[in-house]
Amino acid sequence: MAMQNIILSKSNKHIKGTVNLTGSKSECNRALIIEALSNGKVKVDNVSDSADSVLLAGILRKNQESRVKDQEVLAGGSDHGPSTIDHGLQTVDIGPAGTAMRFLTAYYAIQDDEVILTGSQRMKERPIGVLVDALTELGAHIGFEEQEGYPPIRLKGGFEQLSRQISIKGNISSQYITALLLIAARLPLGLELHIEGELTSRPYVEMTLAMLQTAGIRHTWTDNVIAIANQDFATTSLYIEPDWSAASYWYAIAALADEAEIFLTGLTAYSLQGDSVITEIMANFGITSQFKDGGVHLLKEAKPLSRKVFDMKECPDLAQTVIVVCAALGHEATFTGLETLKIKETDRVLALQTELAKMGVKLIEKGQVYKLDCSEKFIPERMFINTYHDHRMAMAFAPLALIVPQLEFENGPVVDKSYPAFWDDLEKQGFIVEEVTI
Repeated sequence: MAMQNIILSKSNKHIKGTVNLTGSKSECNRALIIEALSNGKVKVDNVSDSADSVLLAGILRKNQESRVKDQEVLAGGSDHGPSTIDHGLQTVDIGPAGTAMRFLTAYYAIQDDEVILTGSQRMKERPIGVLVDALTELGAHIGFEEQEGYPPIRLKGGFEQLSRQISIKGNISSQYITALLLIAARLPLGLELHIEGELTSRPYVEMTLAMLQTAGIRHTWTDNVIAIANQDFATTSLYIEPDWSAASYWYAIAALADEAEIFLTGLTAYSLQGDSVITEIMANFGITSQFKDGGVHLLKEAKPLSRKVFDMKECPDLAQTVIVVCAALGHEATFTGLETLKIKETDRVLALQTELAKMGVKLIEKGQVYKLDCSEKFIPERMFINTYHDHRMAMAFAPLALIVPQLEFENGPVVDKSYPAFWDDLEKQGFIVEEVTI
């Protein structure tokens, strides 16, 4: 099968323009599950055009349409007709969409249908046993089809709640916790979720609870216990903000430019998204953020770079972006909070180490601390970037086009997962983008 690579360059290091970002994938995927669970009471506005969100929306829409037809059939049947409809075994393939895998595991766990939930080869290597164990403890019937603890999984329906209280470790993916919280109000006994130890990616859990609250679902969070009672959703709409994760790449571009004035539309200073912390992180690189005119203005100012330690625990999706910027500037920073990077679309730590080595930079791992060694850094004339089927590897390394004369990216369309217009937006801002089929 032919693969489309992208060759990227820029003739100068100046950038000035306006960028319209897609809706947040993180917000949208939560909102789509809430909409499906609300039985029509909640509507989603400004749905993200990211491939993951489009895929999830299609799966949920098909499921809801099937349920509506079933209700019509049952309502029109005779007294002697079936009380339920058996659709047989369904297979749902979510490809590389990790959020969809976690959220749909919880969603289908409390439905009546029997479903096999599967995905790409990489998805079959990403653990899901912690979530399956928690759902099983609650009363779900789930089995592993191939390797224990990993997709594909078979969800057999017939959920009967066995317990209200469950415990889950806080240093795992926050998507497991979010998946449980999203279905909590639909559980007959509600849910009392005990988080063991320190919570990783706390802003993502806070985002989930804030969106549920907007949809009428109340909760309490006392110490390490989050409790949600069985309750109905309110009739409302959830507006999806532009994606702060996507915005981070424009901050990185501004940081590596000699001169930068960029306006990102729709973003506000008060966001549910944890990745909005990029404004604070990039202030260290001389990037000011002014919120006005219905968005945020980025301006590059001369500023000595002094911050040496970056804790990415609450914003792991920004790690690649910030590490690449530091490497490009030769800033030997230290990073913590990267534990979850190894179970993402690829092992992002190993991927960073491999690609940064192409410009002589080392990312040295010592326990849970990572240090950049730029002592042998050089700027190649041309650099080939392997993306490892990871959208964020492509977008995090793209700003290097302001430093390296020519970059070639393996599998350019990989960005469709979260930011389909990425290459087009770069081209609009003066980058030269060439598509090459190999």
